[in-house]
Amino acid sequence: MDKIVGKIVSDLGIRENQVIATIKLIDEGNTIPFISRYRKEMTGGLNDEILRDLYDKLVYYRNLEEKKEDVIRLIDEQGKLTDELKKSIEEATTITEVDDIYRPYRPKKRTRATIAKEKGLEPLAEVIIKQDGTDIEKEAEKYIDEEKEVLTVEDAIKGASDIIAETISDNADYRKIIRKETFFNGFVVSNKAKGEDEKQVYEMYYEYKEMIKKVPGHRILAMNRGEKEKILSIKIDVEVENIYRKLEYKIMKKESKLIKDIIEDSYKRLIAPAIERELRNDLTEKAEEGAMKVFKGNLEQLLMQAPIKDKVVLGLDPAYRTGCKIAVVDGTGKVLDNTVVYPTPPQNKVEEANKVIKGLIEKYNVDVVSIGNGTASREAEEFTANLIKNMDRVVYYVIVNEAGASVYSASKLATEEFPNFDVGTRSAASIARRLQDPLAELVKIDPKAIGIGQYQHDMNQKRLSETLGGVVEDSVNSVGVDINTASSSLLEYVSGISKVIAKNIIEYRKENGKFTSRKELLKVAKLGPKAFEQSAGFLRIPEAKEILDSTAVHPESYKAAKMLLDITGNTAEDIKAKKVDLSKVNNKSEIAEQIGVGIMTLEDIISEIEKPGRDKREDMPKPILKSDVLSMDDLYVGLVLDGTVRNIVDFGAFIDIGVHQDGLVHISQMSDTFIKNPMDIVSVGDIVKVKIIEFDKDRGRISFSMKGVN
Repeated sequence: MDKIVGKIVSDLGIRENQVIATIKLIDEGNTIPFISRYRKEMTGGLNDEILRDLYDKLVYYRNLEEKKEDVIRLIDEQGKLTDELKKSIEEATTITEVDDIYRPYRPKKRTRATIAKEKGLEPLAEVIIKQDGTDIEKEAEKYIDEEKEVLTVEDAIKGASDIIAETISDNADYRKIIRKETFFNGFVVSNKAKGEDEKQVYEMYYEYKEMIKKVPGHRILAMNRGEKEKILSIKIDVEVENIYRKLEYKIMKKESKLIKDIIEDSYKRLIAPAIERELRNDLTEKAEEGAMKVFKGNLEQLLMQAPIKDKVVLGLDPAYRTGCKIAVVDGTGKVLDNTVVYPTPPQNKVEEANKVIKGLIEKYNVDVVSIGNGTASREAEEFTANLIKNMDRVVYYVIVNEAGASVYSASKLATEEFPNFDVGTRSAASIARRLQDPLAELVKIDPKAIGIGQYQHDMNQKRLSETLGGVVEDSVNSVGVDINTASSSLLEYVSGISKVIAKNIIEYRKENGKFTSRKELLKVAKLGPKAFEQSAGFLRIPEAKEILDSTAVHPESYKAAKMLLDITGNTAEDIKAKKVDLSKVNNKSEIAEQIGVGIMTLEDIISEIEKPGRDKREDMPKPILKSDVLSMDDLYVGLVLDGTVRNIVDFGAFIDIGVHQDGLVHISQMSDTFIKNPMDIVSVGDIVKVKIIEFDKDRGRISFSMKGVN
């Protein structure tokens, strides 16, 4: 354990006591959100991102230690374990290193070398590799044996050479040298294969070559996809003479064509293909980690978009032949009405659609129309803009990213939520709700289907799901959940709440009505003391008699919070009225000691009782509410516009300016100073000013710049 702690301290640059405390908390079954929020004194205030990195490294290093123990045991069982070998295994820092060391001892399938050993040629191989001046051909004559199918001197030498080639290939030190040489001086080479590339998506990779150590992750993922689609042929290219020279220096004692030939055969036949696979796997893994980091950032920003609360929203899911599905939802997300209209081709029933939607807007006092950005979105936007111009009341519209709405609408969850609606109406309701409360609605959809990643379908799906699930969990818990209105999907992401417990909470709510206190949670089936401890602080009950039940103050700190109120001359009624005065809190360390908590916990309590029920998402940029449409014909180079950041990738960000076609701000156009990552400048959901620097209407391509735009 000391070794693992030391590695994590080195990797993350945090203190040893922080690592030890966090590992203890994790092993005791505490969740990352709970540790991050309610155990700050123990961890020294580590945030959820560092805690998740720590958890990942803990899992990796524990697996590494387990792997070392297995390898030591397996080699020992063969009677081949030496003190030196054991030491090299124990000092290995990666699983790859351990695999390299174990390679010579791993049970092998029948290879050319094992066949040669069966023929009794191992002693001849030992003579050859000694290079002591023995006449090899004369020595090889001793091994000619018709029964063993060694018919000639050449057969004997060839078999012995195969044994030596495999021994060279299995040498961990040689592999390390070759892997390093290939990585630092080798190239990734891509060429056009036979597959069709009608849209020329992979054109830049038809004749492409770049040093392995320099190739960016998004290019690795693009080439991998092109290879998978049989459009590209990818290989690793390295100057083999340098590798031969290094191996010869290690192996050869004197000039020998035979040894040179064996080295060349070992490299080409055994080592190079394996190193290429390993390097490509490593490159892909690192590229995926980079893409996941971007995806994580995008997802977090999307989930944390500012909600538009207490507004009646008309959700419009555009389509052509099947018509535009409509759902009106009230300020709480309850569906009030639904229908289908046909203002788009081929029906073009514009007047009829006008009449229906105007009627719905007037009947339910609709504030905003939420339009999905999919098929027929452009026509639906023009229709909506023309309609609201002639309304007696002020109505706006917003274009909403509908990615994943169709996935949700066909899901079991949507069927349970809207058993009497078809998939189109469910989708329209989702489009309306994701404007009202993006977090509550988007948790119902697999994060991979939300459409804000880069090559997400090409990645390790298990790892991607775990990573994105962590982002959703952190986002949900950082905002908090109203237990009396939350869906089962939202509750599942609350710290300590499993799918079974989430369903039990919903069932309890149906049978007993609204929760009136956090203590009542203990009456829910399977929600025991540990689950209560982990979840209670993240579950809010706005109507509770105990005002602290509506805040992020954990029940374990209620006594301390009430002591703080007494010391500062405040009451629970002051919290309700949002009139708490904590001007008397001057010496925090003294008061923290007086009420029996740490300073960080005291600061959290102060923050909560000063602004009870505050939603941190309210500080995020609000969606752009529009009342008129912008078309491609209105665009020209030099035009400055407000846009919404829809997606971020390694090489830039895609901006929605309301013309159905997102434009790209390349990373080089984001700032006058050099930046490594677009996320240093923008986040998904940000409202930014951009200037058009290139515009191709026919190809639907728009390029923006953010430089010097105010």
